[in-house]
Amino acid sequence: MIEVHVLKYLSGSQDRLIKLARDIWNNPELALQEFSASDLIASELEKAGFGVKKGVGQMPTASVASWGEGEPIIAILGEYDALPGLSQKVFAEKEPIVEGGPGHGCGHNLLGVASLGAALAVKEAMKENNIKGTVRYYGCPAEEVLVGKTLMARDGVFDDLDAAITWHPWYTNSVWWSSSNALNSFKVNFHGVAAHAAEAPEAGRSALDAVVLTDVGINYLREHIIPEARIHGVITSGGSAPNVVPSYAQAWYFVRAPRRDQVEEIYQRVLDIIRGATLMTGTTSDLEFLTACYNYLPNDVIGEIMLEKMKRVGPPKFSDEDKTFAKQLIATLSPGELEKSLRYFRLTREEAGDLCDRAFDQVGGLNIKGGVMEGSTDVGDVSQITPTGQITTACMPLGVVAHSWQNTASAGSNIGFKGMMFAAKVLAFTALDLMTKPDLLKAAQDEFEKAIEGKKYTSPLPKQ
Repeated sequence: MIEVHVLKYLSGSQDRLIKLARDIWNNPELALQEFSASDLIASELEKAGFGVKKGVGQMPTASVASWGEGEPIIAILGEYDALPGLSQKVFAEKEPIVEGGPGHGCGHNLLGVASLGAALAVKEAMKENNIKGTVRYYGCPAEEVLVGKTLMARDGVFDDLDAAITWHPWYTNSVWWSSSNALNSFKVNFHGVAAHAAEAPEAGRSALDAVVLTDVGINYLREHIIPEARIHGVITSGGSAPNVVPSYAQAWYFVRAPRRDQVEEIYQRVLDIIRGATLMTGTTSDLEFLTACYNYLPNDVIGEIMLEKMKRVGPPKFSDEDKTFAKQLIATLSPGELEKSLRYFRLTREEAGDLCDRAFDQVGGLNIKGGVMEGSTDVGDVSQITPTGQITTACMPLGVVAHSWQNTASAGSNIGFKGMMFAAKVLAFTALDLMTKPDLLKAAQDEFEKAIEGKKYTSPLPKQ
């Protein structure tokens, strides 16, 4: 009966939610600039009677919206930031709307709105069935630069939760069983002495030399760290002219590893390399620590609930027109991209079907437990504070890579919107189970306590 209220609400709200997701897609905003998207979502929550607190974590586009009272407190996480340079029409050829402009190449226009729809549907079901507890929507900005949830976590906004759930657009309908890499992101500013590179090189101290030597040292370090770790970086400033010894240079680095403690160990070794480079070049340096996040800790109990709900709802129903568009997008992929996805899911091309229908039309059949995904997510910090579950739903064709123009096209299409509505139903069903079935919630919390081994979350961000 409870789930009937969810389906009724989401069915009646579908056109409005799709319009909202399309509006956010049409107005892509970069990290910490999501003023329109955050206001649109906050306005919907306020109209529904949620108490909305804006500006949390010292970010103007972050918010927490609550409805209900008392325990349990169940969170649904939303995101809405876009990516630079991924402007694209809903078209199966690369054609930006604004050349060089931003675009939703990770589908966060869908992510934020599905979570919103779920929160609103949960509120309606709670009201109709006199369910006690609190549902919260977390408006989380800047996921793409791994800032939003880490700053919110530092300020304790997740500390009183009983559980959290979220989702991400992808090309499969599955539970996110795997972990992710923890990360440090930082810039190093080197300061030297300018001089004429030909007439008085002895008077100069090259900041660029310090960057280059740091890079050389990091390259040698890579041989002596765990193979799962990654250090990648760019030189963001290296001087202005060959005949002027650069007095300033900057490099930007990511350090990733499967666990937070591994990142910290490698990071300290990188700092030693930076100190060595300044000694060798007679320069000085200062550090801009941008952000850091934990590895994601999946909760199997919540994952099993989410999987059961996905099966109950049934996968999105894609039309022949949707599948034609999907096939056209697949045809634009770089060589090997589709095959890489097929290998990951242990499928042959024949098993996947001409349109990769198995990924599109099945639920749970492609779930793979364990392992660590190559990237990072600030959902990791939430998962270290409270039991957390995630799903992915088919919002783009199999093989389409995240942060691509094809992803942007899918996120603005009916494919994306259908995957979004599917996610909203699953999130709402899961939240209500966690609210109304204390044994399930306790099992999730017991698993969480065992996994963290008594360690309390400590923010990886430097103290202010």
